[in-house]
Amino acid sequence: MSATPHGADGSHTAARDVAAAHEPAANLNRSRELEYLRERVAELEAELVNLEAWAGRAVAQAQEKTYWLERWHVDLNALMRQRWTHHLRASLRMVRAVFRRARQGRRRLST
Repeated sequence: MSATPHGADGSHTAARDVAAAHEPAANLNRSRELEYLRERVAELEAELVNLEAWAGRAVAQAQEKTYWLERWHVDLNALMRQRWTHHLRASLRMVRAVFRRARQGRRRLST
């Protein structure tokens, strides 16, 4: 038998030879991609653990505040509907703005 570029089924063997030659490079790229994806999954899992811990702390703080408000029979909604609380909040905002501007002025002077 003579060697022909066609296989027994009539397919071109040169294309198969080229594909076989590139197979190790493709496997190397796949292994690098898998390694990168595994590292990324580990990073995301660590981020999820941190996020879950943060959420747990936030829920615990909210529950503690709610507990004390209920224990003291304080209804924040009813309290905030009263007129004097609007004036109090506006006054506190003004005081806070003064302190922020003073702090900004100190920072500008120190630089």
